[in-house]
Amino acid sequence: MLKRLSFLCAALLALTACSHNGSDNSTAPQPAPAQSSAPAAPASAAKPAPATTAPAPATASTVAAASSSAAAPATASTAVQKPSAPFVDDGKWVEGKNYFTIEPAQPTGIPDKIVVTEAFSYACPACNAFHTTADQLAQSLPSNAVMTYLPVSFRPDENFPLFQRAYFAAKALGVADKTYDAMFDAIWKSGELSSDDLTTGRPKPQSAWPTIDDVAKFYAKYGVDPKQFVAVANSFSINTQMKRADDMVKAYGVDSTPTIIVNGKYRFTANDAGGYAQSIELTKWLIAKEAAGK
Repeated sequence: MLKRLSFLCAALLALTACSHNGSDNSTAPQPAPAQSSAPAAPASAAKPAPATTAPAPATASTVAAASSSAAAPATASTAVQKPSAPFVDDGKWVEGKNYFTIEPAQPTGIPDKIVVTEAFSYACPACNAFHTTADQLAQSLPSNAVMTYLPVSFRPDENFPLFQRAYFAAKALGVADKTYDAMFDAIWKSGELSSDDLTTGRPKPQSAWPTIDDVAKFYAKYGVDPKQFVAVANSFSINTQMKRADDMVKAYGVDSTPTIIVNGKYRFTANDAGGYAQSIELTKWLIAKEAAGK
């Protein structure tokens, strides 16, 4: 079992990765926090006010549409888009060291944009430490790029499959974007949906892990009927999306989280890039490389 760090330790002291094989990749250099002239607000401040009315019930066509777009999970809707920087290869970023080519390249489902995807899990402590940087990345993408999210399930020992299911259900019901940061808080700050005892940093017994009904109660704060959420979460459509996501994780070669994928062609982790701020820089460089056809 991966030894857990508290939120503050994970965010301020070290970068670990939640690996497919359960290993702790904490031997990589510790990254400095991402630097920005206008830092993103803390995750807790980013929580939206609870919706006052429930969304329209999910119809078969709604859920089917979500299923058909599983290859391109929910996009960041508030990005401040800027022109793409020109591509300059000064030797700083080395293929096979800082980033890796995905063979064969995978379709993104968004042909008119360069797609940046974060492979993640809400239950991954490293993803929790990284998600403010992921927010900053989404906010700073150029106009020819878009941010998407790919939830993984490869750590059932840490309840990843539950949160993969929860993400796709929230997406089908139209609340995935506005609850993205709040879900991390519910696991790693309040402990409301945590599979760990946050006071000790040790896993709870599986009998005390959150269930899909507990997750439904969380989404009820955002206007979703709990019974509707559970029904959608357990639907054939969501099961199909989870299977497709697992297939995509394998096709991308993702074996730890968080991992950034650029346009289905390149992948890297913050460790590969050299830190959080460098992850943003490398992502933008790969976007420019892709735009230039290099």
